[in-house]
Amino acid sequence: MKIALLGYGKMGKAIEKIAEAKGHEIVYRVDLNNAFDFFPLSLKNVDVAIDFSMPTAAVDNILKCFEAKVPIVVGTTGWYDQFDSIKEKCEAEGQSMVYSSNFSIGVNIFFKVNKILAEIMKSQDYDVMINESHHTGKKDHPSGTALTLAKQIMDEIDKKEKIKDRLMFDTETPSQSTKPNELLIESYREGDVMGDHTVRYENVIDIIEIKHSAKSRYGFAKGAIMSAEWIVGKKGIYTLDDILKF
Repeated sequence: MKIALLGYGKMGKAIEKIAEAKGHEIVYRVDLNNAFDFFPLSLKNVDVAIDFSMPTAAVDNILKCFEAKVPIVVGTTGWYDQFDSIKEKCEAEGQSMVYSSNFSIGVNIFFKVNKILAEIMKSQDYDVMINESHHTGKKDHPSGTALTLAKQIMDEIDKKEKIKDRLMFDTETPSQSTKPNELLIESYREGDVMGDHTVRYENVIDIIEIKHSAKSRYGFAKGAIMSAEWIVGKKGIYTLDDILKF
């Protein structure tokens, strides 16, 4: 399989190692140095593209892949405000795309546990919040993973109607700033943290937490390669749920 890497930072390099170890070939790479030279024609010898770029570049990358009729796996987050138009175009034109807020298989197991716990908690007297930490190079906040966790919780717990996003280098405290109908997400950007996510339920009696911590980027890279292998030859827009089928 011939792969284009749209985004050749630390994640792109992790994907490259796994792809080549599995016998795939990286035939095109896009980074900050050549991004302005990236056109649909650049993908003429590509079987599938994998995007771990920047929120500001993701939509343009997707559209170029659509024009070139190249399937794309999108791990970049922070562009979902344009998701509806991308989905409509993908389906109308018979394009091929897999997207996910997190391509780690472990995180997707975590998503499943989160949904089950939220369903139980909707009838219990607990407040809930999310804490997420990532490396300082991550531009968007909250993380796409945290937003997925929050949506799952709000789908089950009616009293939580909207997200309260707080980047943690201010001085306000949750008790001062969070209303009962808000689901607080505290986001930290520090060091080279791969990705830590905690869902915390608390009342006056006890605390219940579930947590996922990524040890390296290879879990995300492995899921992205698996998705790239799966999407080739298919049409439509998919998520990792369609592949894993938990």
